Amino acid sequence: MATFLFDQIIFGPVKSRRLGVSLGINLLPVDSKLCSFDCIYCECGWNPRRREKKAQLPSRSLVKQRLEEKLLGMQHSGELPDVITFAGNGEPTLHPEFAGIIDDTILLRNQLAPGARIAVLSNASMLQKPEVVNALLKIEDNIQKLDSGFEETIKKIDCPVGRFNLGKVIENLKAFNGQVVIQTLFLRGTFKNERIDNTTEEEIERWLQLVREIKPKQVMIYTIARDTPADNLQKVSIDELEQIAQKVRAAGFDVQVSG
Repeated sequence: MATFLFDQIIFGPVKSRRLGVSLGINLLPVDSKLCSFDCIYCECGWNPRRREKKAQLPSRSLVKQRLEEKLLGMQHSGELPDVITFAGNGEPTLHPEFAGIIDDTILLRNQLAPGARIAVLSNASMLQKPEVVNALLKIEDNIQKLDSGFEETIKKIDCPVGRFNLGKVIENLKAFNGQVVIQTLFLRGTFKNERIDNTTEEEIERWLQLVREIKPKQVMIYTIARDTPADNLQKVSIDELEQIAQKVRAAGFDVQVSG
């Protein structure tokens, strides 16, 4: 199916299903995806098989300049965002200046949009880096992906690039001591002639067991809303998502559901 890339460093604001009026920051290339995962449902499509040249990332100073310009314009028009969200064309924590950019963003937010939260949408693949973890602890919405409680299922859905160890990821998520939001996309379908479904009773029980271990401040559950690079994927109904949410609430966690 058709997918799209964000063609600017600062994009939006857009109305987010989960976050409200969101001003986006893309720390990745504007002409291709750059990610440590290659999720079969990613709206940005597949990672490039090969690159003609090294991926060009925006500098810390340029990100700060563009964000300041945008926030000043929004302040002037009286339409400040609810949240400033790091998302874009891949995994934002891959940027080598991620921690410094977070510091700059906090400073600008405090000066120009003090009512806005700062969010990072991440796949939890870079949490072995202390500077990344420390930066994430400074923001309001540290949102980390966990699409299954089984490593085999994650490898089918999220297609991690390189080595992946779910046990280590869970230990890293637990180390936030609750200062983390877990986001999970539920889907079913087929990919490479294999049946994929992270909504089965076995899947939900194992996933919920890990949620209990992580003890997040909130869980976000959602499903496919846009075009996906893999065909033959199906969204999960809002009724099914609510049934999953009921189990999460029964375990004592706040849940946000997006159909």
